[in-house]
Amino acid sequence: MALRKLNGCILPATADFHVHLRDGAMMDLVVPTIRQGGVNTNNSQPNLVPPITTVQHALEYRNKLEALEPRVKFLMSLYLHESITPETIIQAKQHGITGVKSYPAGVTTNSSSGVVDYAQFYPVFEEMERQGLILNLHGESPSTGDVTVLNAEERFLPNLLELNQKFPRLRIVLEHCTTAAAIETVKKCGPTVVGTITAHHLSLIVDSWAGDPFCFCKPVAKTPADRDALLRAAVSGDAKFFFGSDSAPHPLTAKRGGDKVAAGVFTQPYATQIVLDAFEQACEAGILKPEDVTLDSLERFLSRSGREFYGIDDERKERIAIYKSHETISNTLRSESSNIEVVPFRRGQETWTVTWV
Repeated sequence: MALRKLNGCILPATADFHVHLRDGAMMDLVVPTIRQGGVNTNNSQPNLVPPITTVQHALEYRNKLEALEPRVKFLMSLYLHESITPETIIQAKQHGITGVKSYPAGVTTNSSSGVVDYAQFYPVFEEMERQGLILNLHGESPSTGDVTVLNAEERFLPNLLELNQKFPRLRIVLEHCTTAAAIETVKKCGPTVVGTITAHHLSLIVDSWAGDPFCFCKPVAKTPADRDALLRAAVSGDAKFFFGSDSAPHPLTAKRGGDKVAAGVFTQPYATQIVLDAFEQACEAGILKPEDVTLDSLERFLSRSGREFYGIDDERKERIAIYKSHETISNTLRSESSNIEVVPFRRGQETWTVTWV
């Protein structure tokens, strides 16, 4: 076991700074699995149907999430939309909303109401600077002309550089980095720009999702060199990179049936465990060395760096223990009442065990 030294170690509870918890019956099914993955803080995404574009909608959604799992802190964001104004930002700050999420129009699930031109939102970004709200970017350009899913993130990166230049005090998160170019671009930006890395992108490459709908997500996994850059950033201890699972549940029927495969990988019940799996596999493959994966680097990536950037504390000071005990990832998560079935990432494979201490 490449990470034998970590067996039985204690870590702060994981903070997941990018997760899709859906609404309705799917929400009822997946929210109770959050703590199973060692997580007690969640940045819940606003791309519901309809999207969360008002403070009132965000607060109502948070109330529903807290009713299902009161032991989790839910961070709320608004969906960047033409109806968002500087006055909306002021109101959001007053009610504890942490940020605004930008989806380029049409690039992923429920993004049809997304951004076409960032310039129209400059007054909003100026107010976000003043109020200290965070801009969360889905960093892909729409697939038009010679832009494809494989280069959509890299084509988007000039937008990130421009936004950082125009709004140097605006805290920006480049969500779910998937390329070495994204890692290097985040490093080049000022201290107000960071990037999140998912659990699944630490192990997937393009060949993984090309034949497996349960590994297909947006942005798609890229080359082995890109994956290796993510792994090294995640264990580097660099505060610019921290965990955001982008766990995105879809019904089994949407992943296997119909005319189009839904984009999303479901990791929520095993969020911390799958990160550990990826680091262990990388050590066994020689991509990382066991000494690269330390308790300090795990704590920074899974908890501390993200909490510090968002300016939040773990009020409960909760801890988790990690063990290698031959636990197996469930094949499905099923709701008997609504007949929804969701397939977890790496279904049926062995994983680490997480317990609360």
